[in-house]
Amino acid sequence: MTRTTRRPRRVAAAILFSTLFAPLAHAQQGDECPRLPGDAELSWTQRSSEAFLICRAIGADGREAFGLYLAGNSPFQPARANREERGMVAGQEIRWYRGEVAADPSTLVRETLVELDNGQVMHVWLHARNAEQLQYNQRLVESLRFEEARFTAK
Repeated sequence: MTRTTRRPRRVAAAILFSTLFAPLAHAQQGDECPRLPGDAELSWTQRSSEAFLICRAIGADGREAFGLYLAGNSPFQPARANREERGMVAGQEIRWYRGEVAADPSTLVRETLVELDNGQVMHVWLHARNAEQLQYNQRLVESLRFEEARFTAK
């Protein structure tokens, strides 16, 4: 095969590839995620299917500040021994639970589970480098407006 016959195939493959993955790039913009406060300096990345929605709030430095997972069930099971602060998420009183990032034990982690009216659960987690950032991220999550029906809490 000559060089000139390979080029149209490469161009066709590139066009096909970009056509196939254009819908995925659009879905990454966080259209289904709760609205972030204007001063948060964060943006959502999103993954979803018919069965779940994952929203991750990412800072300008590329670090994840917090995220949420909405589905029929969650692998996260709160442990009473890890209870920490009280709070309010999606109009529901919650408890934050201490967690960990195995690859980075210095990261402060909080998690909670919110049961929603529609039978789904929302697992919410926070990451922070220090106590001040942890409190800031908690306030951000607690200020989110979960206006869509899929986020309505009990």
